Amino acid sequence: MGLFDNAVPGGNITKPLMIALGALLVGKMLSGKSEEPAAPQVPAPAPAGTGASADGGLLGGLGGLLDKLRDAGHGNVADSWVGTGQNQPIHPSDLGSALGPAVIREIAQRTGMNEQELLQQLSTALPGIVDKLTPNGQIPQNHQVASAFNS
Repeated sequence: MGLFDNAVPGGNITKPLMIALGALLVGKMLSGKSEEPAAPQVPAPAPAGTGASADGGLLGGLGGLLDKLRDAGHGNVADSWVGTGQNQPIHPSDLGSALGPAVIREIAQRTGMNEQELLQQLSTALPGIVDKLTPNGQIPQNHQVASAFNS
């Protein structure tokens, strides 16, 4: 996988986990579709089968994900992933609360995973993935995140 080789403890990112991360961070761009950029923040996921933000996954990309975490009171955790220090962990239930049940349900359907396993894997993977995507403490644009997933 290149960029993400050491992002997850054990160094192994499964295909369902990559689908989940793609759904959160890059949406349709992961599948190669290209559309006009959507609004930077999608307030709720689109109905199943219609996709979500054409530019940035279910939450409007990495910035949208970080905003969701901050809004849910986990800004210090999210900021640790972007910053240069130690990545703080996030509990699966805290991640689920921040993302919301509709987003979790949508991702679980896309991956074929149950919601608890999905949250467990995402809570383990996200700190390292976000850290790898923000090497200089800067949040990349959605097309840059998509390029990282497609490489």
